[in-house]
Amino acid sequence: MTAATGLTPEALRALAEQAGRDLEGADAADVLRWAGATFGRDLVLASSMGDEVLVHLAAATVPGIDVIFLDTGYHFAETLGTRDYYAQFTDVRLRTVLPLRTVAEQDAEHGPRLHERDPNLCCALRKVEPLERGLAPYAAWVTGMRREDAPTRSDIPLVGWDAKRDKVKLNPLAAWTQADVDAYVDAHHVVLNPLRQAGYASIGCEPCTRPVAAGEDARAGRWSGTSKTECGLHT
Repeated sequence: MTAATGLTPEALRALAEQAGRDLEGADAADVLRWAGATFGRDLVLASSMGDEVLVHLAAATVPGIDVIFLDTGYHFAETLGTRDYYAQFTDVRLRTVLPLRTVAEQDAEHGPRLHERDPNLCCALRKVEPLERGLAPYAAWVTGMRREDAPTRSDIPLVGWDAKRDKVKLNPLAAWTQADVDAYVDAHHVVLNPLRQAGYASIGCEPCTRPVAAGEDARAGRWSGTSKTECGLHT
């Protein structure tokens, strides 16, 4: 049992806000250690296996941490292989969460290729709703978001409050640059999603993700040709 076990949402929010002030500027590993010590089994990391550095770091600093992976039914084979590697060879407890409907069942209800006609609805059904179920048992969750990812993420804190879900939300890599990520990969020989070598800078569902060209924004390959920039997990 930890000090955070059984706290009311109000008390959790106060804890998050205080930690956000105290830990701003802290090393990512220290943020994760604080979270592990504070929340214990009430802590979970949500990973798309496009944030391999975070999973590697979390396994090293909070051994046995719970990791949830949202299997949308549209993932690249390389992404599923990366998930399987981290489940088998690192010290995490990985749990795959599925949407309520298979792709075939969704096609029958909404018509085929919903991701082309209404990508927001597709993300809501195959990502957002499963995340809600996956996070439900926990008091705090960890993401791989970084401030330089997109303008919508430029002010995210290391530790904050997820008012939508009444949970503490941690972004330990928030201040990391791509150079920081690359240096960590090199120093620790991190196993990366093979799609990195094919030019995929930000990895999501296969039908909605493309490689990026030299000089393009890292997230330009997500929902390319549309105004959509986020899947809804962090809004």
